[in-house]
Amino acid sequence: MSTPLSASESMDRAVLSSDLPLPLYLQLARHLRGLIASGRYGHRDALPGEREMAERFGVSRVTVRKALKELLDEGLLQQRQGAGTFVNRGPFVEQRLSTLTGFSEDMGSRGMAAGSVWLHRAVAAATPEEALALGLSPGATVSRLQRLRTANGIAMALELAVLPTRFLADPNEVQGSLYDTLRRRGITPFRALQRLSAIQLTAEQADLLGVPEGAAALYIERRTLLEDGTPMEFVRSQYRGDSYDFIVELNLAAQAREVNR
Repeated sequence: MSTPLSASESMDRAVLSSDLPLPLYLQLARHLRGLIASGRYGHRDALPGEREMAERFGVSRVTVRKALKELLDEGLLQQRQGAGTFVNRGPFVEQRLSTLTGFSEDMGSRGMAAGSVWLHRAVAAATPEEALALGLSPGATVSRLQRLRTANGIAMALELAVLPTRFLADPNEVQGSLYDTLRRRGITPFRALQRLSAIQLTAEQADLLGVPEGAAALYIERRTLLEDGTPMEFVRSQYRGDSYDFIVELNLAAQAREVNR
């Protein structure tokens, strides 16, 4: 794929300065990251060669190589032997944490086609962690659903959902949206508790998501509850750090608003 003209026009030495405390290769990496984030370089677009970039920015090829390595390590770029360097950026999603929705609903609301690659589906005994999260007795059975979640065909997240078998006796019943399947059975998710943390992907996780080993990701652990407070789902997911932002809206508490009047 050819280099986009608008992105090429943004490659000139004026964007870098030796007067700044930031090393030139990090300045260059930041500039290229901005071109990708703004969409001026799209997914699978080719970057110019090292020599051309060095000439455009007025830096050495070593500086260019170090800048590219930064973005390769982040998973934003991918190098193909004999072909060049390409943007490895799928759909980017900003998700608000104030509304309980499933992955399929999130992607559909953004005009993206949600998809799944099933990795594992089975009924098994709950692990101690799962039994504790779901309020189950030791040895209780659960339906375990593990899949790679995609948007417009691009890998976005790894997801492991575990539900008591009284809510989902056969995991093979789920073909698309899990929440749609549950609602058809009269089971409606009402609220959820989520915990987010930053992680680095293992080799296996990175391979499934199409990013380098050790790439940054968001680990999300969620307990979904029914209206009466009964736990109905325990989910553990790894979201690509280069494809997801989670947004939380904060408001002053009522007591604080009264004090500030």
